[in-house]
Amino acid sequence: MDTVLLLTPTEPDGTLPRAALEALSAARAVGESVWAGLFGARTGKAVAALSGAGVARVLSTEAEALAEPRYGSDVVAATALVRASGATVIVAPALSRVARFAAGMAERLSGRIDTHVTQLSSRGGLSATRWYYRQRIEATLVRAERPWVLLVDPGAFPLASPSGGAAPQLEEVPVEIGPELRRTRVAGLRAPAAGEQTIRPDAKTLFVAGAGWTKKQADGAPHPERAGELILGFLRASGASLGTSKSLTDQAGEGQKVLEFMSHLNQVGQTGSTPRHSRGLSTCCHGEEPHVVGWRFIRERRAVNLDPGCGWARGKADVLYVADAFAVMEKLNALLAAKK
Repeated sequence: MDTVLLLTPTEPDGTLPRAALEALSAARAVGESVWAGLFGARTGKAVAALSGAGVARVLSTEAEALAEPRYGSDVVAATALVRASGATVIVAPALSRVARFAAGMAERLSGRIDTHVTQLSSRGGLSATRWYYRQRIEATLVRAERPWVLLVDPGAFPLASPSGGAAPQLEEVPVEIGPELRRTRVAGLRAPAAGEQTIRPDAKTLFVAGAGWTKKQADGAPHPERAGELILGFLRASGASLGTSKSLTDQAGEGQKVLEFMSHLNQVGQTGSTPRHSRGLSTCCHGEEPHVVGWRFIRERRAVNLDPGCGWARGKADVLYVADAFAVMEKLNALLAAKK
């Protein structure tokens, strides 16, 4: 029987990241008794949040040197927590901070690691499911080697809901983080202004714009400026995240009018990202396989397209609106403005 450890850093204020609660659901799916290993500048709020969450014991490493994400200090703290727990299976959220040190930790433990895990099962032995080749191939993995480190993709599992109650048993794991491990430091953060940010992983809705937005409209002329106003207006009013098709992002190299706030970072599909939002609205996309690959984990799919025979109509969308996207978005933005 494997001993399962949920391994996660804490937020700067000591709370648990959202993705850690999803990883906890994954750990509970395969472990009768789950331990938690927490590290960060502060861990008190995270320990309290695990009350009634099915965690038998919490190991904690708390130090100011762990306030900033850094490979040298993080890998030492994480390795110490795993060794103190004696865990044979380590489940961790695939945060950028964790992904930075997880492979090094597995090497120090003489273990194995798999990433992009979307499903765990304990039937007939522990197995992990993940996607390959831009989420077009699904594989189920079984390993005899231990410890086995599994990085769970955010959005693949439901949030664990701690019910409250007595706090789990807490054990402090001391770690020596010398100056040689603190040579890397965060000099500052640079991010676009709030009004320019279009990629929002935590948004409930994904809004995808296809190449049809920049094509000729009913009057025989393209209106990319108006398209940009409608799309940005919807994003600001709804807080949605913006995605796009490859055909739209490629137009810049073809000398066509483009939506300047879009880049390949917004690309969704076979050669782009695979976001995990609860709702998705596609506009001016045809819904063919490369696009749909990026929608695998969207729970509710809706699309707007003038063509009733487009790919979205062939069982790929829950609801298809056969209408002009410009008219639909103008009406939708007006409704959102009236709500405010």
